[in-house]
Amino acid sequence: MSSALVTTDLFRRACGLFATGIAVVTTRAADGTPHGLTINSFCSLSLTPPLVMVAIDRDCGVLSRFEPNGHYAVNILREAQLSLSIRFAQFPEGRFTGIEWREGQTGSPILDGVLAVLDCRIVQVVDTGDHRVLVGEVVDVAIGEGQPLLFFASNYARLK
Repeated sequence: MSSALVTTDLFRRACGLFATGIAVVTTRAADGTPHGLTINSFCSLSLTPPLVMVAIDRDCGVLSRFEPNGHYAVNILREAQLSLSIRFAQFPEGRFTGIEWREGQTGSPILDGVLAVLDCRIVQVVDTGDHRVLVGEVVDVAIGEGQPLLFFASNYARLK
């Protein structure tokens, strides 16, 4: 293993070698409009109380929809939901058009057929680097069935 100057490209490539799951984080605006985006910067932080975090790029246009209402849901995608990952990553508008969802305990959208959902109340927001980290206390959980959609080395992947 060689050592090199840490460039943005090298850093991104190295981090890409850590396999991650794919999720869609969702929320609703004060007027009830659903918003969401694809993420892989998500992890659990604490068992007691149950805390998770999501990191969203400060330049993301949807970020401003999350903090004012104080809640979000992490919808963990199944391997068959690649199209949802792409939709919520690439569509600038209409991400929820034709998508089946229900309202979670916090009011956040819960997508149909996902592997798991963590419905959260925001308890802390941290600015760090070029992201905002939203720490959420999990107030409700739902678990489905199937295999996870994964991301590895800048590509979607599956468990073998």
